[in-house]
Amino acid sequence: MNRTATSPSDTQSWQHLVIEKVASLRFGVVQIVVHNGKVTQVECTEKTRFDDSADTRRVSR
Repeated sequence: MNRTATSPSDTQSWQHLVIEKVASLRFGVVQIVVHNGKVTQVECTEKTRFDDSADTRRVSR
């Protein structure tokens, strides 16, 4: 199996980005995309959840 090594600076860069994305979310998904053993993309999807109570004006973020 051929593997492409990721340099330490590349690794720190995407790891730092993932940590920032996770810290900024209350509900959501952080997805890491890998091609040929190398992180090529970080995707972040934030979700907004509405409270189930009778007061529909309250929104969880």
